[in-house]
Formats: sequence, C-alpha cells, structure tokens
Amino acid sequence: MLGKLDGLLPVGSVLVLEEPDVIEARGLAGLSDRHACVAALLPAPTQDEAHPERLVRAVSRPPQVRAVVPVVEYGVVTAAALAEEWGLPGAGVKAAHLLRDKGLLRAALTGTGTLQPDWAPATGPETVAAFRAAHGGEAVLKPAGRQASLGVQLLGPDDDVTAAWAHTTTADEPTLRARPREPARYLVEQRLHGPEVSVEAVVHEGVVGFLNITAKTVRDSRHPVETGHTVPAPLPEDTGAELRRSLVRLAQSIGFRSGILHSEWLLAGPDGRPHLIECAGRMPGGGITVLIDEAYGTDILSCLLRVLEGRGPVEPRPALKGAAVRFLTPPPGRVARVSGAGRAREAEGVHAVHLGVEPGGVVRPVTSSWERAGFVIATAEEGPAAARRLAERAAALIDIATEPEAGPESVPGEEG
Repeated sequence: MLGKLDGLLPVGSVLVLEEPDVIEARGLAGLSDRHACVAALLPAPTQDEAHPERLVRAVSRPPQVRAVVPVVEYGVVTAAALAEEWGLPGAGVKAAHLLRDKGLLRAALTGTGTLQPDWAPATGPETVAAFRAAHGGEAVLKPAGRQASLGVQLLGPDDDVTAAWAHTTTADEPTLRARPREPARYLVEQRLHGPEVSVEAVVHEGVVGFLNITAKTVRDSRHPVETGHTVPAPLPEDTGAELRRSLVRLAQSIGFRSGILHSEWLLAGPDGRPHLIECAGRMPGGGITVLIDEAYGTDILSCLLRVLEGRGPVEPRPALKGAAVRFLTPPPGRVARVSGAGRAREAEGVHAVHLGVEPGGVVRPVTSSWERAGFVIATAEEGPAAARRLAERAAALIDIATEPEAGPESVPGEEG
C-alpha cells in the first residue's frame, strides 16, 4: 500500500502508526527512507482493541489531516476510534469491533435476515467434539480474530479434535502482532458445502457504492486456503443481485459508515444462497485489489481514500475485462530448484509473476495464506473465464522442486 501511496500522495504526507513490537520484528525503522510519502513512523498502541482510547491519547491530531486509513486487520478498531475522535469518516468504533470478532459479528447478524451457518463459542476440544457430533460429524474450527485463514480447519468425523484444537490455538503471526497477546477466542461452526466467493464494496456514509464479486478456488484440504481468485465472478445475474442485497443488509445491520468491506460467502444448499463466512473492514488481500484495478480500470486504493476523506461516494461501474490470480503451492520441503518463471512472465495475458521462495529456502505445509510460495496474475479481454485459464496455464510453467527435510514438523491432518 505504501508503494502505491508514493504515486498518489505528496512527499512526506503520511504518518504511519505501528506497534513497537511490530516495528522491531519487521525492521520498519527506516520506513521513511524507503517510501517518499512517509513523513514519519510513530510507535503507538495500534492493536489495543480493548482500549482504543490509548491510541487517541497517544497521537495528536496532525494539522490538515485528511484521512485515517486502516491498513492491517489488527488496526481496524483503533483506526476507527482515531477517525471518530478527529471528526473524520471511518467505519465507526462499534462496527469495527464487530468486524474484528467473528463471534460478535455472528451474534449481531442473528435475526437480521443474513444467512449464516450454525455456530457456537469453542472453549476446548470437548465443545468442538460435541458440536461436530450434533452436526453430522463435520465442523469448522476457527479463531475469532485472525486473518489469512490462520488456524482455520475443516473437521470430518475421523479427525483428531484434540490435535486440531492444539493447532488452531497455537497458530500465530509473531511479526504482525503486538505483545502481550489479548486472550484469544474461538468458534466452531456448521460446515457448509458449495462455491466460495468474496464481495468487496466501497461504502460511503452507510451507502454501498462500487461493488465487486470475486470467485475463489480453495484447496481440497483440512486447511481451506485459497489457491486462486477470479474477478469478476462469473455468476448468474440473480445470484450476483442477492449477494449485493446481502452485503447491503450486513452493512446496515452493523452500522458500518465509510470504508471498504471485504466479506466472504459460501453459496450453499440446493438453491446456492449466500451464507456469510466472515467479513473484514479493510482492503482485501490475496491480490484481489490488483485484480479489481485491472478488471474495472480503477484504483481501489484511491476509491478508499475518496470515502475516508469525505469527498463523496464511489459509484458502481462495469468490469472491462477479466482478471485472475493463481497461487503457487508446491510440496513441502527444502527448495532444490526454481525454473520457468521467465517463461511464465512472457506467457499470454500475464500481468505479474511473484516468487516468494528460492533455492535453499523451505516450503512449509500450506495451513494459511502465509505459506503460499508465489503467484501469477493474468488478464483477458474475453472475460474472467479466459483470465483464469491464462493464469493457470502460466502458473503451470513454473516448477518449484522440493526435497523432503530430515525430521520435518508435521501438521495433523495435512496431506502436504
């Protein structure tokens, strides 16, 4: 995001707030040297969701401040509090709290007309096992406040619930989260079956404007990590209309004011109706912002800045072409060689190729989005189906050969 802001905003116009632990863990001390738009990096309690007033007291209102932008999942609540204190548009603190806790969001949407799976708080393996037994031998176990599919597991009748609980409750992002950690909460949910999509919407003063639907491809694994996205989702017109209505209902139900909503839905049941998986009050990850910009000929970050600066709504617009990303998920092990990236970059329709591994590095079992080894993005004037074919074809040209490590740590239920 800072790289894009370098091209959108004047030199020295951005104040970055971040937890001291994260600044140290990620080596961010020289941020203003790497990004011309950054005026300063200020250590601040950006992740204290229980007491966002600490951030409000710690940061003085900059003169001529135009917007407060939540960049990461763990700063959504404090960004909303800061915007509210400074009289600027934002999500609203109440809505931000709901979006940061999947259990609170489920409870808030009960009875509003939003379709959801059955769910319950999970306090230990026994509660997970009992819920699974009451729901046909299947369940979904997840943290209430994480991102990137971290700790999410799909459980069948024969899966070891104790091992699953241990994996979910120890999944963490040590370089992205402040110490000490707030007590974590967990959910167990009914497992639904059907295609998955996400809905990205720009909201201005509670009114949904621009909206995109992303089709998702998910690993056939205990860990439902996404392996591909396609924009716009090739859906029947009535399904797209129902997803828009569902997103509008969600935004109104939680009182979301201004910003971007990134919601995930599963089209379940014989009629394929949208059931909410979860929703975030920030920009989407997984390359979706690039896909939206390419498909619609827009700049979704500029759209976010527009509503957060109070400059008015962002109206709906039609897609001009299709765009797709295909993630690379080689077998776990030590990387012996990487080949084919050059051919992939030259392949038809390819917009970008990124490799996150190199020879000598290690590929871990894919249990969250963080373990993916790279991606290919492609576009096609013919539409989303063609873009997906081109992305898959280019990704197939890349060979990441791995060799098993001696005594690797295994993940319960992970087939590799």
